[in-house]
Amino acid sequence: MGKLVEEFDAYRSKMNDRIMETANTNIKRFFALDTTSYAEGALDVKTKEMLGLVASMVLRCDDCIKYHLGKCHEAGVNHDEMNEIFMIANLVGGSIVIPHYRRAVEYWDELNEVK
Repeated sequence: MGKLVEEFDAYRSKMNDRIMETANTNIKRFFALDTTSYAEGALDVKTKEMLGLVASMVLRCDDCIKYHLGKCHEAGVNHDEMNEIFMIANLVGGSIVIPHYRRAVEYWDELNEVK
């Protein structure tokens, strides 16, 4: 994995641990709801992660984009599928999504170790 991926994963893990040290019941429930919502159900995990990625791009949350890119990678999303995901996100979100699209492509390339 590349530096972007390693740094993001380490920071996310560290801060999630820190949050859970002092989190109240509602925060813990929210984190659990987030986790269980992406579990296999009527929709498969891959589809849910692709939906999460589109929503994250439209909402312009770089941390969420990186997280869902990683999960899409784990779920076996291929390059052609990812290009269609990016197309939909840009179509729905408009031109303001383009900077996030650039960073998403850079992160996706690192996940796939493209030089």
